[in-house]
Amino acid sequence: MIIWVLALVGAGIILHLLNNVLLPFVIGITLAYFFDPTADRLQRLGLSRSIATTIILLGFFLAVTGIVVLIFPALQKQISAAIKLLPALIDQLQMLLGPLFEQLRADFSADAVSNLKEAAGNYAGTVFKWLSGVIANIWSGGLAILNLLSLILITPLVAFYLLRDWDEIVEKVDSWLPRQSADTIREQVKKIDRTLAGFVRGQASVCLVLAVFYAVGLSLVGLKAGLLIGIASGILAVIPYIGAAVGLIIGVGMAIAQFQHEWVSIVLVIGVFIVGQTLESYFLTPKLVGGQVGLSPIWIIFAMLAGGALFGLTGVLIALPVAAVSGVLIRFGLEQYLESELYHGGEDSSSGDK
Repeated sequence: MIIWVLALVGAGIILHLLNNVLLPFVIGITLAYFFDPTADRLQRLGLSRSIATTIILLGFFLAVTGIVVLIFPALQKQISAAIKLLPALIDQLQMLLGPLFEQLRADFSADAVSNLKEAAGNYAGTVFKWLSGVIANIWSGGLAILNLLSLILITPLVAFYLLRDWDEIVEKVDSWLPRQSADTIREQVKKIDRTLAGFVRGQASVCLVLAVFYAVGLSLVGLKAGLLIGIASGILAVIPYIGAAVGLIIGVGMAIAQFQHEWVSIVLVIGVFIVGQTLESYFLTPKLVGGQVGLSPIWIIFAMLAGGALFGLTGVLIALPVAAVSGVLIRFGLEQYLESELYHGGEDSSSGDK
């Protein structure tokens, strides 16, 4: 136990010190893990591991590059359209909230209203500083020009060598396991793998389908920033509940700013999100993710927020694997405790209740 705790503390310190340079390696490891089953299938068809790895990663990066080249000009226009809609959105909010402020002014004294305005200004300033800090951290931690270049250049290399040597790495690590506990460790690693495979690969598929659905649906409704909001909503779907709520709020807000009193169009935008959430809850998630991954939505939200707060963008990316590993190990520890003398008060667990 002492050795494992020290190893976890050491890993946390290393992540904290090196989080600015770990992003390409984290993404490379993720790609290697994600595509390992595909490489295994190609090997069974007779291809060598190196050729299979080259085909998979070349196809993946070409597809990503093609999508970016096709979508980026449209996204630029959509971002400009969204920025132009912001003044209209503010005007609509003032119209909607104006009567409420007038009522508050009538119900409270002038001093109370002044205090509320001052408090609102202070909170607005705090929120603005927080957002500025988040943007600055993201820029310095993952999206600065130098880091972006390292991401583009290093990630493919890391992904290639890890995917090519994945089976050998697993075999080598397996040979290091203490022989007395090897079977138990392998069993827990298999559970971790099933949890990660069921959630990460499944959730990635869910996000992709939802991004396409929202982008197409909102664009057909006529929302100017529909493509941008649709893709963002699909990506945010990785965060249970919160992602869907943020996408809905942004989409409806932009619809109100654009369509104003055209309630049919606004209702159609809301309908797109309702259909998307229904599709996710009753079809996509049960079929693609399944209900046996053992990851509570609250645990996922906490892990992603904690990872982002501790290690920035790198922490967000490693949050799900850490949550999966922690969940499996906690359940294993609880099973050991329930079978132990500590739980049964020194009595044999098979002796029955008394």
